[in-house]
Order: sequence, then structure tokens, then C-alpha cells
Amino acid sequence: MNKSQLNDEEKGFVEAFESGKLQSVLSADRRSFIEQSAAETSKKDKRINIRISSRDLIAIQRRALREGMPYQTLVSSILHKYISGSLCDVTPKMHSEI
Repeated sequence: MNKSQLNDEEKGFVEAFESGKLQSVLSADRRSFIEQSAAETSKKDKRINIRISSRDLIAIQRRALREGMPYQTLVSSILHKYISGSLCDVTPKMHSEI
């Protein structure tokens, strides 16, 4: 996204960041906790093999490319979100389903 697509508030944040005016308010303990949590969350110690359709694989690879990550990482993230209950269906419900 380029700056012309940002609203005035967003442009202000970008300018403050680029000029070095923004400072982190994280304590050392909180930063350490976040780093440890991220490391534990992203630890991958098991391997699985699955079979999916070519169409689904291509769609996953395209989405991962748009997100700027390897497709295996995207699949792992989707599975993690599903298991943790944070993956939500955003498709609109049909009137017959309500």
C-alpha cells in the first residue's frame, strides 16, 4: 500500500515512524514474554503428509504469495487457528440457514 491510499491519521503514523518519533512502550519483561510465546507457538516438531486437490493447492500457494509467506506456513497457521477456535467462517449465511 502506498501513502496516497492512507487516510490522514495513517499518514501521521507513518511520518512519525519514519522520523523516529515513535517509541516502544513494552517493558523488558513483556517483550521477553511475547518473544517466548512466539517461539513456542511457531515451534514445529512434527511432520504430516496430506493429499489435497491441485486446485486447492494452487489457491493456497497464491494466497500465501499475497500474504508474503511460504504456503506451508499458511497451512500451518490455518490449522492452528482452527484448533484454537479463532478461525471464523466469514461467508454470508443463506436465508434458509438462519
